[in-house]
Amino acid sequence: MGEIVVTESLTLDGVMQAPGRADEDPRGGFVHGGWAAPYADAVMGAEMAKGMTRPGVMLFGRRTYEALAEYWPKQTDGNPYTEKLNKVRKYVVSSTLVEPLPWMNSTVVPGGGDVPAAVAALRDATDGDIAVLGSGQLVRTLAAAGLVDRYVLLIHPLVLGTGLRLFDGAELGELRLTGSVTTGTGVIIATYEASRRTS
Repeated sequence: MGEIVVTESLTLDGVMQAPGRADEDPRGGFVHGGWAAPYADAVMGAEMAKGMTRPGVMLFGRRTYEALAEYWPKQTDGNPYTEKLNKVRKYVVSSTLVEPLPWMNSTVVPGGGDVPAAVAALRDATDGDIAVLGSGQLVRTLAAAGLVDRYVLLIHPLVLGTGLRLFDGAELGELRLTGSVTTGTGVIIATYEASRRTS
């Protein structure tokens, strides 16, 4: 059985929307796209590279998948992530995408509309990590079903005040800190094991 590992960039006020590009996700009139880019440094790169070396597969929501599929297959600059992202088996939760998908080694998660059941079946059939990048709506669905095993949260020293937040609407839950690294730009990369209250 695999473990579902969520990697998410957040602001101090919990915003996860559009960290990478200005035009990434303007839903709700969001105008702060690309907020995470100035905080990238060598420490962050090294920490993220550790996750890329672990065996497993990747899981995306449709919006994140389409954004990454538009970018990574075109990269030829020797970025160390390019080969990994292109070659790894990728699963996409979507009710609208149909195969064949445009990015190599990509498959729509079978199982119809029951996302938690479909992802639980994928986890049971997978050895190694099931890495989820971004995909906030999917992450909230998986967390509500108790399917997230670990969070790697890149907490940026920034308050935006607006934007979609990772834990909006979440139920009471506890996380256990298992490691943390602070980058030279003040980003705290915190790893948490997820657990649920039983009462």
